[in-house]
Amino acid sequence: MGAGRLYAAVAAGGFRRYATYRAATLAGVFTNTVFGLILVYTYLALWDARPHLGGYDRTQAVTFVWLGQAFLSTLAIGGGGVEDELMERIRTGDIAVDLYRPADLQLWWLSADLGRAVFQLVGRGVVPFVFGALLFPAALPSDPVTWLAFAATLPLAMLVSFGIRFLVALSAFWLLDGAGVVQMAWLAGFFCSGMLLPLNVFPGALGETVRALPWSSMLQAPADVLLGHADPLATYAFQGAWAVALLAAGRLVQSLATRRVVVQGG
Repeated sequence: MGAGRLYAAVAAGGFRRYATYRAATLAGVFTNTVFGLILVYTYLALWDARPHLGGYDRTQAVTFVWLGQAFLSTLAIGGGGVEDELMERIRTGDIAVDLYRPADLQLWWLSADLGRAVFQLVGRGVVPFVFGALLFPAALPSDPVTWLAFAATLPLAMLVSFGIRFLVALSAFWLLDGAGVVQMAWLAGFFCSGMLLPLNVFPGALGETVRALPWSSMLQAPADVLLGHADPLATYAFQGAWAVALLAAGRLVQSLATRRVVVQGG
């Protein structure tokens, strides 16, 4: 219970920390809304030329766009999560302080990132999504069970997102500068999550490959549950398997990496 309260407090602290940046949040809402509008009109032109592309109709494609804008910062698909701070602490050696805490390193940063993700979803994600649903015809389910099934995909998506970014951050133990790894992870996240285009429009082996990768758990899988294109239980199993695999890999890499920590020659 004591450990549970500790990590809950860390998560709450992560939420409060991002909630203090009100101007940045408003700017983010505006940016997500503008980019959402650009993508919507691009998608509408594409779906006019190719109706039912990827099995989506126009309203489903528009809904997918606004869902992506709601998830962009929530899941740090383009960066901006706790991984930047963690990499900086590794680079400067401040990570030694984290290792001396009476808390698990991975769970500490996971809790902080979950607090950040919840705030970004509420503070920055909901408004663009509601704006898009009001301005354009949207394929929103009327069945509350579908909404609950969709909501259950969000914590799993957050775990997968953190699992990927934690591994990226740990690369700083071996690299002098992790900027290159961050950029590659950013590009992979945008392409393989569905932020650029829904993954079900990719043909053949390419489509099967990107849909099998962990990034599809972050946007494509939740979107398909919301739009009625996927079985919720199968989606949970897919997301959960990747979450377990990534967190276990992070635990292993953390164990290997912390053996390399050298502070003041000690």
